[in-house]
Amino acid sequence: MRILAAMSGGVDSAVAAARAVEAGHDVVGVHLALSRAGGTLRTGSRGCCTIEDAMDARRAADLLGIPFYVWDFSERFRDDVIEDFVSEYRAGRTPNPCLRCNEKIKFAALLERAIELGFDAVCTGHYATLVAGEGGLELHRASDGAKDQSYVLGVLNAEQLAHTYFPLGATPSKALVREEAEERGLSVAQKPDSHDICFIPDGDTRGWLAEKVGAEQGDIVDRSGAVVGSHEGAHAFTVGQRRGLKLGVPAADGKPRFVLEVRPVTNTVVVGPKEALAIAEISGERFSWAGAAPAAVEFGCEVQIRAHAEPVPATAFVGGSGVRVVPDAPLDGVAPGQSAVLYIGTRVLGQFTIDTTVSAVPEAVAAG
Repeated sequence: MRILAAMSGGVDSAVAAARAVEAGHDVVGVHLALSRAGGTLRTGSRGCCTIEDAMDARRAADLLGIPFYVWDFSERFRDDVIEDFVSEYRAGRTPNPCLRCNEKIKFAALLERAIELGFDAVCTGHYATLVAGEGGLELHRASDGAKDQSYVLGVLNAEQLAHTYFPLGATPSKALVREEAEERGLSVAQKPDSHDICFIPDGDTRGWLAEKVGAEQGDIVDRSGAVVGSHEGAHAFTVGQRRGLKLGVPAADGKPRFVLEVRPVTNTVVVGPKEALAIAEISGERFSWAGAAPAAVEFGCEVQIRAHAEPVPATAFVGGSGVRVVPDAPLDGVAPGQSAVLYIGTRVLGQFTIDTTVSAVPEAVAAG
């Protein structure tokens, strides 16, 4: 096959490209320039897609003896990922930019260009596996549960899966990938993994959002509407947050309070007891299937609401307007804007963006 290897400059994508070459594929390496801030360099393990990363990717491609290019996707990344991130926070929602990048950039814009240029598939260093099923290719969890990235790949559809190559999915551990990189002479063998949001390399999401959204003082209220504190910008709060609330009025029972809701229209943050975070039902209209769609409109599954959260047994209901999921046990701290990924065993069925939630406790209990 003709393979376009997306090389981020990290150890995973370098080893993935090396395995594609070793398997006999015709491989070309490409690094995506996602920012035009040319002077930006990563700090330790924060951030990615910097000049330093591009140079690391080029050195790996040179060692593997494959052609290498840098493609400027900065405008598409700004429009589809960064602006989406900002607009979601403006709406009081909690987005996942990594998932959106996979959906809009790596497996949409990049894959589209790859197919136009005659490539058969895009190869990445993601930890996930593809399995041939009765209805076509299926997306499954990786062998290494600690590194499994199937959650952020849940947005891929059947057509995209058919042109995707994940060489690392069956690798038992990340340590083995680093050992392999050492043996191959790749300079990135011990390079730290990137974390946090790549376009906010200093990790100060609150400060970054304050510049983009603007900080305006507002009220912190309890579920009854009583003002219990103030804030400098609702964008700085997420559902489930406990620290940094600085409430002026203690709860009647003396227990800590948590962010239950962010209301951007009124610039208000709602707080309450921990038990009020329990969610009995989630639903969303923006959904997609990773491969063949389920035959039934009601089925048992597991739902995962964060990249590293434990999956929870649930029942899903599919209708014309979207997907509704009722977990067997309440979910904790769910925020609109998060992605819910549905599994059966190790297989990813699909995903949806959470629009609405239903509390698992009566309003009177949650009013504290």
